[in-house]
Amino acid sequence: MATQAYSKEIRPTLAVIQEARKFLSQYLAPTRLVEAPSLSRATGKQVRLKLEAELPTASFKVRGAIWALSERMKKEPITEVVATSTGNHGAAVAYAAHKLGVKATIFLPENCNAVKRDRIAKLSATIVERKDLTDAYEEVKRYARERDAYFLNDATDLILPAGPGTIAIEILEQAPDTQAIYIPMGDTALVRGIAAAAKQISPSVKIVGVQSERAPAYTLSWRQGEAICTETCDTIADGLATRTTFSENVVAIRELVDDAVLVSEDQMLDAIGRLLFEEQVLAEPAGAATTAALLLKRDSDLEKIALVVSGANISKEVLRQAVAR
Repeated sequence: MATQAYSKEIRPTLAVIQEARKFLSQYLAPTRLVEAPSLSRATGKQVRLKLEAELPTASFKVRGAIWALSERMKKEPITEVVATSTGNHGAAVAYAAHKLGVKATIFLPENCNAVKRDRIAKLSATIVERKDLTDAYEEVKRYARERDAYFLNDATDLILPAGPGTIAIEILEQAPDTQAIYIPMGDTALVRGIAAAAKQISPSVKIVGVQSERAPAYTLSWRQGEAICTETCDTIADGLATRTTFSENVVAIRELVDDAVLVSEDQMLDAIGRLLFEEQVLAEPAGAATTAALLLKRDSDLEKIALVVSGANISKEVLRQAVAR
């Protein structure tokens, strides 16, 4: 089984990531890596955008959800999969369940991103709302125990990171000269998957993780070398809204991530507007965070940069704020 090739730090081997890529090709086409002329002019570098919003549900998350659920189904019968999410992971699990023929129940915080909630509802998943993400997490664990359902938790699942790891294979095939990859860093499954693949293919590639200043838990953990949790994660970037960290993930990102950058709410809003008006790319705040980080770190000596635009499920309110600027 492919799952035996995972380390205790939840880092997939290149062989597993390649296996995931072959499997996912049945469901997903590679996303484009496009030139970003305005960003290249602004930074004096060759900047490219990896457009993960081209995938179903307009987010990279389907890569991990389909792979993890399919691998789990090889080991045991699954009749129901459950997840808790601010939106994108929930939609990805709902999509994977629909494709693989199982029931999906998604636990969401109240007042979550309406665009993401609608995506989940359209995939016929059952939606359960709780006060906040912490309450939803506790409830989904209880529900999974009582119903004998598979809890697909993207922060801790051993199988899942190989799915987003396929992004690195695509980037380094599409642009073998890539010197640095900027990656949104929420629960770290994305950055662990991409970094694990990139470092095995091209060890010199620099990995830059990006978080919101208002949800800095993993960046603080990366800097201090221990799992640090924060009391709040109040940010417009719901895809980065993580306040609880896991020690195994911290160990992994300390070894895989070369730099970690925090960006402000205003910087993400500016980046959304720049991507929309100058590159004709729609990005949610988490997806625009990598652009904000690059503009913040213009002094980097690396010339060939890939920015992962992780998703485009932006709320109308946030989009209005970005356009108004």
